[in-house]
Amino acid sequence: MKLNGMTKQWGVLLFAGLLAIGVSATAGSTAAIAGEDEELWQSIRDDVFQAGKPIVDNSDKLVLDAPYRAEDAAVVPISITIPADVAPHVRKLTLIVEKNPAPVVATFKFGKAAGLGERKISTRIRVDMYSNVRAVAELDDGSLQMQTKFVKAAGGCSAPALKDMDAALANIGKMKIKSFDDKAASSKLTSEAQVMVRHPNYSGMQMNQLTGLYIPAKYVEHIEVKKGDTLVFDMEGGISLSENPNIRFTYSAAVNGPISVVARDTDGKTFSGSVVVSGS
Repeated sequence: MKLNGMTKQWGVLLFAGLLAIGVSATAGSTAAIAGEDEELWQSIRDDVFQAGKPIVDNSDKLVLDAPYRAEDAAVVPISITIPADVAPHVRKLTLIVEKNPAPVVATFKFGKAAGLGERKISTRIRVDMYSNVRAVAELDDGSLQMQTKFVKAAGGCSAPALKDMDAALANIGKMKIKSFDDKAASSKLTSEAQVMVRHPNYSGMQMNQLTGLYIPAKYVEHIEVKKGDTLVFDMEGGISLSENPNIRFTYSAAVNGPISVVARDTDGKTFSGSVVVSGS
């Protein structure tokens, strides 16, 4: 059918109108989602930190690395780096996944054996839906400094465990501590080490494939790391830490003694291990 000029003109106007409505609706939806996210974050920050206390976002006091799109929502690698001029003033670091059922992943309280040089903490987390991931550092003057990354991942908190329950529970608490120091460690302010704890870290949202029932939450809630008798960090964790918690960290090269680790889960079971590092 041949269209005359007037018909074509009305067609163009109609299409433009529909397009404008679509763009307007999309913009409205995006604004609504942004508003909901901001409201959620305000609620979390008031619960976790002092209500109304200012937090400096996109701070140069720390650097958060996280993948924009995670390969596995149940094992999302993140790392936080704190520059050497800031590190001695950081007393606590809080990791948050905004839209997780339990948003606080872990809180690290640092001791003197955390060292005076550049400070690093790396671990693996669960992300339940597309969410902001936040690292908030509390300095000794009480100020809060934050970096935020948006991570595209979903289903991490309810993802099935990697092993069946019998196998997971048979190896629970086995610990491996690895040091990355070298012969030149004595000339450095900090060295690096890693602690790995075998634990299913059940979130309470995973289903037993045999019974069809949810597995009760059971996870590592506390890890204390020392160098000799001096604290490196004390961690309080939750269900948002991945199965088999894995933490890589820096510590003071000037403090003598082995690296020792004590972990405790929500059943009250404790697990421990230690490793001698060069120069100690």
